[in-house]
Amino acid sequence: MKKIELFEPAMCCSTGVCGPSVDKELIQTTAIQRYVSVNAQGQAIFIRRNLAQNPDAFVRNPIVAQELKRQGINALPITLVDGQLVKTGEYPTINEFSSYLDMDLVAALVH
Repeated sequence: MKKIELFEPAMCCSTGVCGPSVDKELIQTTAIQRYVSVNAQGQAIFIRRNLAQNPDAFVRNPIVAQELKRQGINALPITLVDGQLVKTGEYPTINEFSSYLDMDLVAALVH
């Protein structure tokens, strides 16, 4: 089973999809996470960790803690796949998520 962990900057809610002006990357990431949770049962898991809501997860993960020490807050978001660092400082694209999960995510594309 593939496992994506996304360590995100502090946001007001777990997805960041709230408020008057919502970042399109956050909307797309939330759509992908929901698609994976419904359609990839047993094949993949997608976990998001928000610095404001779960700061201990950032400290407990040695890879994330090291990147934060090295790059500071600019390292966020940090993406791990199966415990390996794959991207820092930007959200993965839908194509990158598809590659990480070995899944076609076109149905999760937000227009």
